[in-house]
Parts: sequence; C-alpha cells; structure tokens
Amino acid sequence: MSTPTGPASGLPVRMPRPRQSGRHRRPEPVVAPEGAAALVLAVPGAPSSATRGLAEEVISIARSELPGLNALVGYLDGDDAEFPTLSSVLAQNAAERVARVEQARAAGREAADPEGPSAVVVPLLAGPDSALIRQIRQAVMDSGTQVELTDVLGPHPLLAEALHVRLSEAGLARADRARLFTVATAADGIVLATVGGEEAVQAAGITGMLLAARLAVPVMAAALDVDGSVASVAEQLTSSGSAQLALAPYLVGPEVPEGLLDIAAKEAGCAAAEPLGAYPAIGKLVLSMYMSALGITPAVPQGAPAH
Repeated sequence: MSTPTGPASGLPVRMPRPRQSGRHRRPEPVVAPEGAAALVLAVPGAPSSATRGLAEEVISIARSELPGLNALVGYLDGDDAEFPTLSSVLAQNAAERVARVEQARAAGREAADPEGPSAVVVPLLAGPDSALIRQIRQAVMDSGTQVELTDVLGPHPLLAEALHVRLSEAGLARADRARLFTVATAADGIVLATVGGEEAVQAAGITGMLLAARLAVPVMAAALDVDGSVASVAEQLTSSGSAQLALAPYLVGPEVPEGLLDIAAKEAGCAAAEPLGAYPAIGKLVLSMYMSALGITPAVPQGAPAH
C-alpha cells in the first residue's frame, strides 16, 4: 500500500534529478543530424596498415565528439581492394544514400529525396599542398557526386599545441613553460618542416608564430620538398644565436614520403620530433571542418593548454 507521497514501507524513493539551470548547466550533447552528409577523410600518400590505423583513429576521435557521425576513409592512392580510393568511396556513399530512401518508400514510410551534398570531404593535411589538393578535386569530379570540399586543417592554435606536445615527447621542449624545470636537450630554435612549397611555408609560419609564443624560442618554417630549404632555415637560426635546433614536422604523416624527415634532420644537424599523427586535436579539427561545412555548431575550442 502506498501513500500520495511515496511507498508506505518508508523505503527511499529515487526521484529524478532536477534539470540544472543557469550558466553552470551542462550543455546538451551535439549529435549528427539524421540523414546528414557523410564525413569522408581524404588520406594522401602511399596507403599502408599504419596509415589506415592512423586514419581510423582520427575518425574514432571525430565520432566520439559527434555521436551518430557517418564517417568514411578514402585514399588518394588507393587500390579499391584493401584501400578504397576516394572517388569510389564517394560514389558508393551517394548510391547508398539513394538506396536508403528507396528502401524506406518500399516499406511504406515517407522519405524525401536526398538534398544537398552526399558527403563532406576533409583533407588529412595540416597545411596546403596544391598538388594534393588538385588530386582530391579530381577524385571528387571522378566520383560524379555532389560533395563539399573543406580547407586543410591549419593554421590553428590546436596544431601549435600538438607540435609542442610532440616536441616535449621527444625531449626537445619543456612540456609546460609554467613549470620551472629544465630539459637538458630542449631546443633553442625550431625548424618547422612542411611540404607543399612556398605556399605551405607561409601557412606554416602562422602556426609557427603560435608555437614560438608557447616555447619562447624562434621558429622558422621550411619546405621538405624544396631543395636546400631546410638547410637554409637551419643556418639562419644558428646565425641568429640558436645553438641547439630541433625539427618539428608540421605534418600529419601520410603526406610525406618515407625517409624524407630523416634526411631533413641530417641536413639541419638536429633531432626530430614525430609527425602530428592521430593527436586528438587532429580529429577535433577534422570534425570542426565537417561541422562548419554543414552549419552545425562547432564543438572545437580556439585553443587549449598542452597536456
């Protein structure tokens, strides 16, 4: 028997928690809209199991930030067997989108014809590389589908954070400038290595300024694919007073040919950090590009402290 206020036995009753209000209220989680365009990650370079693992990790980060996200991977130099090409991924995704509508109608449900792009293609590139961007555009044309193509991921403060973390992981920079401890191998000059020629060097320079502010050391960008660029920048840094240099790859990883970073480090006469890889900021920036293209409220902050 119960009373209007609860069970007669006197056992405690679990009441629903009141909805928190005011400025401290936890924001509602953003989820992918139903039927939204797919996010297709365009992965450059020669495909490999390591490249696939990196791409899948980036996609996993994006999905964790936006539940319900339909995310796919397309390779610029794929073989359509083990590594599907970007054009085939886009064509198959568009066909499946139409098929879902037809299946819904066949089942007696109302379903509107698909509108807008079937996919948003995000290049897995930290900076601009005109040759690779042309390759991506050609793959989009070859797919014969309506697609939105975003810019590359940088420049962005989160990439400066990622560079800082990779340098600190290699023992080439302090993890946190606010902590008063020294790193014996900390560099006093950074060569920011990119690919894509002069355009890429200029774009990398913007993130380089943010990195310089974090480390309080000079940072200069150089192009790995321009003969003499790395050696010239290293010489400029040493001439201006830097005694211990470090090479920081302003690269996700797949876009640079194997062995090129090792050659560049030897040219500069210094140690090198690892490429950005699947650092969380990469996945968040990929998602930010996708959300901006579709007009979904971005979930990526403008900057964050290094961990």
